[in-house]
Amino acid sequence: MISRAYMSSARLIRLPAATRCLAPSVMPVQSQRGPARHATHRPFSQRTATDSSALNTRQMVAAAAAAAAAGALAYGTSSRVRCDAKAPTPTDPIVVNPILPPLVVDTGSDSAAEMSPEELRLEKQAQKAKKHGGGLKLFSGNGNMALALEISRNLGTNLGKATVSRFADGEVNCMIHENVRGKDVYVIQPTCPPVNENLMELLLMVSTLNRASARRITVVIPYYGYARQDRKMQARVPISAADVARLLEAMGIDRVIAVDLHCGQIQGFFGPRVPVDNLDGGVVGINYFGDKDLHNPVIVSPDAGGVYRAKKFKEGLSHKFDMKDVGLAMIIKQRARAGSVDQMDLVGDVEGCDCIVVDDMIDTAGTLCKAADVLVEKGARRVFAFASHGLFSGPGNDRIANSKLEECVILNTIPSSPQRAANEKLTELSIAPLLAQTIFNIHARKSISALFK
Repeated sequence: MISRAYMSSARLIRLPAATRCLAPSVMPVQSQRGPARHATHRPFSQRTATDSSALNTRQMVAAAAAAAAAGALAYGTSSRVRCDAKAPTPTDPIVVNPILPPLVVDTGSDSAAEMSPEELRLEKQAQKAKKHGGGLKLFSGNGNMALALEISRNLGTNLGKATVSRFADGEVNCMIHENVRGKDVYVIQPTCPPVNENLMELLLMVSTLNRASARRITVVIPYYGYARQDRKMQARVPISAADVARLLEAMGIDRVIAVDLHCGQIQGFFGPRVPVDNLDGGVVGINYFGDKDLHNPVIVSPDAGGVYRAKKFKEGLSHKFDMKDVGLAMIIKQRARAGSVDQMDLVGDVEGCDCIVVDDMIDTAGTLCKAADVLVEKGARRVFAFASHGLFSGPGNDRIANSKLEECVILNTIPSSPQRAANEKLTELSIAPLLAQTIFNIHARKSISALFK
């Protein structure tokens, strides 16, 4: 704020300390015809060298006022800048303090209406530079390059140039070909099969970026490998999900973005200095199934641990598409061993209803196909399936093709394959718009929870 104070003997423009370094005080000049007045108010023929100095000082004060006004706009303050000096014209020399950083003025609609065409053009250029070159960098490993390219297109930027390959002996070769010093970097890499290869690429990319002085590193992990080993179910076994989190944290990551973690407590495996955003991929499925002609829809959880996920899917479908008759059911399964289900019991009524089995992932598809058989036996009209991650290990793809499912909908968190593309019962939706909007909101310091309301 630049204010003006009147003194008894002379008028003096008082500047804050940061501005006084630009110009000394303007001293009054005594005239024989009257009281003291500023040199710039005298006729041109009577001006001296001291007067010229005062004129330059006046232009410097005007430049300082303009810079302060721009700063107030840039930081969103409502304060106004007062200065007796006239605004500089395009022909006046503009004195800029080299200590101050360049400012980008973010004006609102009212201010934009008062701008000249030239100012609007400069404002558009500044906003474009802020969007594309404002410190945001995207990089990707070999885990899911197609998804990374789609995210970059949604953000309106390009993937960073990097080499992630293998040496002759199988070791990972990682090299970044762009300057990332002081940048906000996002690494897109799911730890899907081959899990260890993709995980090692991610760790070395984070290490490389840290050694290149990146300001902040956010890892975008659409599929979090080792997520099912989240607790000790028997003696002498690791908690692998926590160990992976410690590895990533030791490499120096600053934030994690994941999609539908197998269990929510994985977020707690990271320390308080590494926040985790667990995105709900179900919002993509809700939009897809809401456009279908469903008859008495019932959301089914394939196990007791997925009831909360199925309940959120049901509430989202009811709220967004005004479906008042959406039901909820659950299947209780008893496993003989890992990957094999011995018995299934249904809790709920599905007679004559369209069922949607909601889960976080499909691995070998044994549980899903058996659940579809149980639902059909109980009188279900049609059976659909939705999962965020489609692994389809082993015979999973063939089981889906030969099952009683009407349609199986998955997200593209894991790269597709020719076998999956040939399966007519599989439908793949894109998670890229949701991930791109999340990256933008984090970079712009905006809310993420607002995306799911």
